[in-house]
Amino acid sequence: MGRQLNEEAARREAAAAAAGQDPRLPLSVGSARRGRLFGHADANAELVLYAEAWARKVQLNTRLDEVRDATKKPHADPVVTVAIRADGSVESISFVRSSGVPEIDDAVRRMIQNQVPYTAFSPALARDFDVVEIRRTWRFDSAVRLY
Repeated sequence: MGRQLNEEAARREAAAAAAGQDPRLPLSVGSARRGRLFGHADANAELVLYAEAWARKVQLNTRLDEVRDATKKPHADPVVTVAIRADGSVESISFVRSSGVPEIDDAVRRMIQNQVPYTAFSPALARDFDVVEIRRTWRFDSAVRLY
């Protein structure tokens, strides 16, 4: 398997060099192979499993105390897309729909960043994607829940 990963890395470096890019630089948003999971179902089972594990980690390791006071204000459930790189680092956090309360939106960003690094992609997932975008609706009741 190590040989196969090395061969794939060599192919990516050769493609980057042919495109005039320095292969040692991180992938830009435009050049990365991206997987998008904006629901809970996809033909790629590895992608679905990764997104479920990511959501579970966030839900189980986040305390509601971080946003309890802010959630007493009228707010919408924020819809957030998190782009995760193959090494488990976060590329970006973007709000599709804000909660309408800046304290909640800031807390969501902190909750995501506080758990970095996330699990690196499995070899099967890394074969297909450099970055995975996961979109979830965040709800705050007795716990932090991602739907």
